[in-house]
Amino acid sequence: MDSIPIGALFGVLVVLLVLSGFFSMSETSMMAANRYRLRTLARAGHRGAKLAEWLLSNTDKLLGVILLGNNLVNAAAASLVTIIAFRLFGQNEMALTLGTLAVTFLILVFSEVTPKVIGASYPERIAPAVSFVLAPLLKLFYPVVWFVNLFVQRLLRLLRLNPSDSENSMGVEELRTLLSESGNFLPAQHRGILLNLFDLEHITVDDVMRPRGQIEAIDLDAEREEIVRQLATSHHSRLPVYAGEANNVAGMLHVRRVLAHIHEDAFNLDELRGALREPYFIPSGTNLYTQLAQFQATRQSLGLVVDEYGELLGLVTLEDILEEIVGEFASVRPGGQEPGLRQEDGSYLVEGTVSLRELNRKLKLELPVEGARTLNGLILDQLEAMPEPGVSMMIAGYPVEIVQVHGRMVKTARIGQRRPVDQ
Repeated sequence: MDSIPIGALFGVLVVLLVLSGFFSMSETSMMAANRYRLRTLARAGHRGAKLAEWLLSNTDKLLGVILLGNNLVNAAAASLVTIIAFRLFGQNEMALTLGTLAVTFLILVFSEVTPKVIGASYPERIAPAVSFVLAPLLKLFYPVVWFVNLFVQRLLRLLRLNPSDSENSMGVEELRTLLSESGNFLPAQHRGILLNLFDLEHITVDDVMRPRGQIEAIDLDAEREEIVRQLATSHHSRLPVYAGEANNVAGMLHVRRVLAHIHEDAFNLDELRGALREPYFIPSGTNLYTQLAQFQATRQSLGLVVDEYGELLGLVTLEDILEEIVGEFASVRPGGQEPGLRQEDGSYLVEGTVSLRELNRKLKLELPVEGARTLNGLILDQLEAMPEPGVSMMIAGYPVEIVQVHGRMVKTARIGQRRPVDQ
């Protein structure tokens, strides 16, 4: 060693530091790489991504070969620095101390911190590239890595740890966070649709249905002229038909099937009854995800929501569920109206029977939807008394004034612009 020029020793030291930095950068980039992105690249035929995915599926062997190379190189670098220090300052304690400090500084800066920062900053670029080196090294040193892992596996067993039990998978909340932070990688509209899909299991048909009092239906006990007028002026293609009382549903009527015959003298209720289809009932409390699947399985697009006693609560359509996913459709539904009439001062005049979810979606409000489903229900919950015209209150920062009352229900209310909660 004494015959080797000091310059050559410095050159070998630089090579060792570079190799140590390579192993450190490889370890960080492989561990920090997004496995789902690597999987996507691998399916697209990217060879480096395929190698990286294979290496990550054998994490113990991957870390074994990286740490084996890193420790060997660091040990060689430490020995080499000690030799250089002895050559420069003599074989004494001062030279040994200086050599220890020097090798610690060099390894820390050039072989650990800097390479690991680079690897953590660009893992998807570096991991596939370094895999071309790590894969052959693993095959070359496989007997050594296998021997070392024998002791590692025994130690893990002794600690009752099983790394294979930890799956690299995402739950709903993790996916929600990933979508929320996707930024410009995903259009805002697409991101909103995907986030809305996660909420389908927490929203029920009761939240989106049209309440019983707003359902347009035909009463078989009504006069023939009234039925004909209702059929001729209906904006809907299908109507529920009942006999005498709304809970006594006789069936669903396709208006087009009888529309051509309603003005004929021979048209009677028997023909109307013959055109009825069996109604499709939906239990109250069914979440939207389940109901969407049921609509698909039964090839239905409209259902009547009933409670446990068979009482009719409302009507829900496939379009109502789709609006919860993709938002309001550009075209207004037949007979549909805006939930609120905008006033000059920026407030909205709203009917009490309007759904809170519809209000929030269409008017961009943030009224609480837990508990009450309609504006009337929300006001009564806050008021805890019989409503009276002129009574005002603050709900979630929105000033709400009762304008009209019908019986024990709020018929119309005015919702003002939101104010800070502390005011």
